Amino acid sequence: MAIKGSLKEASLPDVIQLLYLGRRTGCLAVADRQNFGYIYFDDGRISYASIVNRRDRLGDILTKGGRITPEQLQEAIRLQEGERDQKLGEILVATGAITRAELEDYMRLQIEEAVYFLFTWTSGTFNFEAGVRPEREDFLVAINPEYLLLEGARRVDEWSLIEKKIPSFDLIFTVDRDHVEAAAVTLSAAQQQVIPLLDGTRDVQQVMDEAGLTEFDAGKALYGLITAGFAHRSGTSEAAAAPRVNETRIEEHRNLGIAFYKTGMLDEALREFRRVAELRPAESSAPFFLGLIALKQARWDDAVDAFRSALEKGGPRPAALHNLALALEQGGRLDEAEMACGEAASRARDDARVMISWGIVALKRGDVQVAHARLARARELLGERAAPAVWYWAAGLAAAQGDDLEAAVALMREATERHPGSAVLRNNLAVLLEAGGDVAGAEALLKAALAEEPSLPQLSKNLADLLYRSARYDEAYDAYERAAKLAPELGDDLYFKMGNIAYKRRDHGRARQSWERATALNPGHQLARANLDMLDTGS
Repeated sequence: MAIKGSLKEASLPDVIQLLYLGRRTGCLAVADRQNFGYIYFDDGRISYASIVNRRDRLGDILTKGGRITPEQLQEAIRLQEGERDQKLGEILVATGAITRAELEDYMRLQIEEAVYFLFTWTSGTFNFEAGVRPEREDFLVAINPEYLLLEGARRVDEWSLIEKKIPSFDLIFTVDRDHVEAAAVTLSAAQQQVIPLLDGTRDVQQVMDEAGLTEFDAGKALYGLITAGFAHRSGTSEAAAAPRVNETRIEEHRNLGIAFYKTGMLDEALREFRRVAELRPAESSAPFFLGLIALKQARWDDAVDAFRSALEKGGPRPAALHNLALALEQGGRLDEAEMACGEAASRARDDARVMISWGIVALKRGDVQVAHARLARARELLGERAAPAVWYWAAGLAAAQGDDLEAAVALMREATERHPGSAVLRNNLAVLLEAGGDVAGAEALLKAALAEEPSLPQLSKNLADLLYRSARYDEAYDAYERAAKLAPELGDDLYFKMGNIAYKRRDHGRARQSWERATALNPGHQLARANLDMLDTGS
């Protein structure tokens, strides 16, 4: 369950403390205007943290510290240009410039500094999504938040003073060298790194980057110089940066959009990608992500339009074709989905995900044999990898529709073993068990699934149907009522049976209400209409 709120109502340290005490696992996303950061938790401990659009200063820090040479850094940057998915640190380890242990120490420092910087945000919103883990898990840590909370509180107090002298990172400062020499004071190591860069041309952000310092260390050093009268504000970098602002802004919007999307903040992601589409209308990535967002929000027609736009602008990429097929299938446009999935499969012949989707389309079109063949091919493509829950769902349904109940039950038993947390798979196994005569086993499965996932309406509905067929009407009515509250549009059959039970109880008012609801959902429900007529005539 998501935890959302405003940083004005609950401070970030309070939220982190809550997640730590609750031993929660998931992602805490924090947004403040155009700033965005996230902290991942694993059993209450911080495992990763980062801030979007914040420069990674690994190279600067290692070079300034004398750990690597400028030539080694430039070579790593050159190699990274050909491998965009590879981190600079990984390249430095691969080339032998640093050890993996040194890189892990740096990553821990970066994660801690990201959390400290987030502590300085006093406005904006936070959103915690349980169960979400980092995409890459090669450099995760396990930090006790209590340590960070203590140090963070100290830094926040100091940062509130620093901000009074340095309210923005685009300010330019110049150092009065004669004053520094005349004062004959001992400067800190950070101040000694900063002074040569305060030449009236670099803004604060550039000083931080080139000095290889964190925001806090550089800000503290500069604050001391300003307070002592050694450094003076001499301008701003906004005018100098104006020619690059559009290109930079597009990248910032895109990065924010991706970060929002990955952490489940879909409305915010939608806003950012719409802005990218406005600024660069010929680009295909913005409509592609707009399509992904529409899929998650169940806006099927919008998703179709977005993916078709992405295909027009970026060509027939398999990912766009596959997602177009998903949108068409969910929207009930099965013939179009068949064509889109077929084209995606022709361009990505070894992609099991595409083949699974193609099998599901065939299943929904009623072509069970074709669905079975496609799903079997998907299992081959998976090789040694475990089949996803959706494959088991489709394969079990294909076997059941092909009148092979034994094979369907065997598949669903395997599915619940491989995916024990899937209430949907347990629900399907329960339906199959009841069809095979194992009513007690089906009931036990449904009740166990409901205990873990009480918000899934189909579980309550299927348990109610089982109880109804067993003539346990009072229990059935309670389960139907729970399903109706969770999903009022679940189906006319639900309300028809609720009406039948109410009539058996001689509660004609509730029976009428339920049967009227059934006919509203399905005007062609003849039995419900006949029952209403019976009430009207008093028969």
